[in-house]
Amino acid sequence: MQQLLDRYDRIAATLSRQDWLLATLARLVFAAVLAVYFLNSGVTKLGDGPLGVLNPSAGAYIQIFPRAFANAGYDSTALGLFHHAIVIAGTSAEFLLPVLILMGLFTRLAALGMIGFVLLQSATDIIGHGQYDALGRWFDHIPDAAIMDQRALWLLLLITLLVKGAGPLSLDKLLLMLRR
Repeated sequence: MQQLLDRYDRIAATLSRQDWLLATLARLVFAAVLAVYFLNSGVTKLGDGPLGVLNPSAGAYIQIFPRAFANAGYDSTALGLFHHAIVIAGTSAEFLLPVLILMGLFTRLAALGMIGFVLLQSATDIIGHGQYDALGRWFDHIPDAAIMDQRALWLLLLITLLVKGAGPLSLDKLLLMLRR
């Protein structure tokens, strides 16, 4: 039994020293699971033309400020500069932050921004859109609630990137090597 425990300890110690593995896998899983989701969501917010991010679609206001947009008669010009600036910032973040994570550039900062984004997205879905049925509960037998379950896993993935960084296959690593 002692040999088995010793072997287990050696394997665990070897895995613990592999800092690159968790960071690399986290970016790979982000690319496979979340990047396209956020990029596609960003596309739904773009207005017409090459500067569509500066002239967001009605869908952007519906998604980000559902109640305020409804109260304004679904007229974005009836909303103020604050609303317009938030929609532009949110739409820009939905493109910029995932791309930074995919490239492994300023990964920790981008992951922190994505954590804030997911928290705001969740609050908007619950409070703004009234998606209480998607909230779910933890410690129940149903693991697929869109907000409590899925987004907790998203946050765990993003927290891993925040703590571990991008890993060796990243622009962060290249910048670090160039600085030395």
